[in-house]
Amino acid sequence: MRIISGSARGRKLKEPQGMDTRPTTDKVKESLFNIVQFELEGRRVLDLFAGTGQLGIEALSRGSAHCVFVDQRREAAALVRENLKLCGFSELSQVVQGDALSFLASCREKFDVVFLDPPYASGLLEKSVEALARFDILREHGIIVCESGPDWVLSPLTPPYEAGREYRYGQVKLTVCRRAGSV
Repeated sequence: MRIISGSARGRKLKEPQGMDTRPTTDKVKESLFNIVQFELEGRRVLDLFAGTGQLGIEALSRGSAHCVFVDQRREAAALVRENLKLCGFSELSQVVQGDALSFLASCREKFDVVFLDPPYASGLLEKSVEALARFDILREHGIIVCESGPDWVLSPLTPPYEAGREYRYGQVKLTVCRRAGSV
């Protein structure tokens, strides 16, 4: 697992022991960042279900101003901190060890980009998208990128949130949602 582009390009990240974390493959990660490449510079990012932190760290490497990483597991939060230190992004980030849905309910800041990559069969992806819309923590024109299994279907969103394109990469699907801006 490595950083693909930006200031930390080529840096290898530490990986977790065991099978509790399913890191995004380099192929899917590269495709994801091709989708959001113009959404990152100087923006605030939320990496929910952070795991290793690779998505948020990739965003920081590509010029994001700040990233908040959230993972419930103590080992994952510690691994994210190690990877941030390894890449020199500790000052541009915050690591929260806690429940993702509780974090969204108590969040008092707005983000430009949100990465959602929970365990596929957990039901947390749908709940997280609903919570993001309900608590409205995305800035105008903000983007949510959901990583899921190929059969996951996004429920209709309430305005100003709207579903965007879906991208399929073998057994992985990326679904992009946006928050519309003022007319």
